[in-house]
Amino acid sequence: MMEKKTDMVTILGSTATGKTRLAVLLADKTGGEVLSADSRQVYRGMDIGTGKDLKDFIVNGRQIPLHLTDIAEPGTEYNVFAFQRDFLRVYNDIKRRGHLPVLCGGTGLYIEAVLNGYKLQQVPEDTDLRRKLGQLSENKLIDILKSYGPLHNTTDITDRQRTIRAIEIKAFQRKHPAKEKLPEIRSVNFGISFPREQVRQRITQRLKTRLENGMVEEVRHLLNSGLKPEQLIFYGLEYRYITLYLTGEIGYDEMFSLLNTAIHQFSKRQMTWFRRMEKRGIVIHWIDGNLPDTEKVNTCLEILKKEKNE
Repeated sequence: MMEKKTDMVTILGSTATGKTRLAVLLADKTGGEVLSADSRQVYRGMDIGTGKDLKDFIVNGRQIPLHLTDIAEPGTEYNVFAFQRDFLRVYNDIKRRGHLPVLCGGTGLYIEAVLNGYKLQQVPEDTDLRRKLGQLSENKLIDILKSYGPLHNTTDITDRQRTIRAIEIKAFQRKHPAKEKLPEIRSVNFGISFPREQVRQRITQRLKTRLENGMVEEVRHLLNSGLKPEQLIFYGLEYRYITLYLTGEIGYDEMFSLLNTAIHQFSKRQMTWFRRMEKRGIVIHWIDGNLPDTEKVNTCLEILKKEKNE
């Protein structure tokens, strides 16, 4: 029987489920390197709020390589087209060096852009469409965007110009579906799951910990560095609500409550996206998040071995 070749391992799951830790430990065992699939970890200086958890990348005194973080300046727009381009560059480099790429993240759009095998296109500005959309209310714009399919990036509806750009991209892709194929990547995909109520508890506890460890100060530093409040609000979640707090629009307790609720809602949307990926034919092996780290890693290694020999 001919052995199948695994080109990549993908670790996914909703926020606060421990994806990074598993990816790092698995990379350590397999001689792998981690590629971040997170739409906000690409930005420099946005560390605590995006959960880069850089200390997790040291295992037994050894630094596990991490790619696709800190590659864009805060205040700029980074999108799935740019991610696919940058991913392919780094992926090919890792493969040339004979190492195993381990893709890790919670941005389903980015992960699926790699796994589905179709190259995305650079979308030009559509002046006529922008003019027509500019005359519509924000609620109408959101309805139009939702008509193209489920939302994943909630930040697309927190800023009017971003919503218009998202519609522009969707409209272009519907008229000009991508036909160019990417190199086929055989990925074995693992997801981490917890009972819903446990995820809620983990999210709330992690939010408290990050606030205690300087997340407000991080956002304040970004504002003091010259970024405008609307630029940070553009990134949603932590950066949206902490900016509103720092600019005096809401109090601390309201900020915590609104942000905690928003992260819970985001987590649910992440899982909805991953379930849709499965319905579209992407196989995900779900790992019990309550298992000890060693058992999680061993479970992944056993599945990888089985996949290789089937």
